[in-house]
Amino acid sequence: MISAGDFRNGVTFEEDGQVLQVVEFQHVKPGKGAAFVRTKTKNVITGSITEKSYNPSAKFPTAFIERKDMDFSYSDGDLYYFMDPETFDMVPINESDLPDAFKFVKENMTCQVLSYKGKVFGLNCPNFVELEVTHTEPGLAGNTATNTLKPATVETGAEVRVPLFINEGEVIQIDTRTGEYMGRA
Repeated sequence: MISAGDFRNGVTFEEDGQVLQVVEFQHVKPGKGAAFVRTKTKNVITGSITEKSYNPSAKFPTAFIERKDMDFSYSDGDLYYFMDPETFDMVPINESDLPDAFKFVKENMTCQVLSYKGKVFGLNCPNFVELEVTHTEPGLAGNTATNTLKPATVETGAEVRVPLFINEGEVIQIDTRTGEYMGRA
């Protein structure tokens, strides 16, 4: 059990059958009346964010979210299979539960699978990946001095904006959180 007075950023707890994570909190002591805790919480499973105030003595059960590193094996229709490297168990994740950053993940990459009470609800992709450029138009001579970007397709099929000097076959580093080109690998 955790009391609302002990809330900190990142704390997960259960309320009304929902798993919530504290995004922001503020202890408020007004001149008149009792103190309270103003919070902004994120529903871990649905991703919705709500603001709510709690009495500091209110108690909630602590929710433990399991984060397990697993390797992406293959996809079959709308299901994507991840393998536990220790037990070799395969865990299917529905395409709708995958984040946007998953378009930069290729087979055998390690991702963090998120589950609560055995139910998988999400995935954390690596922050930076190195991928090969499979298609891009060649940069024109004389155009390389400016900070101009062109579209490039990487080996996972995702499209990234890259500088004009990047050619097909080069390996580049991408920030999966923003989808931006970071540099050559």
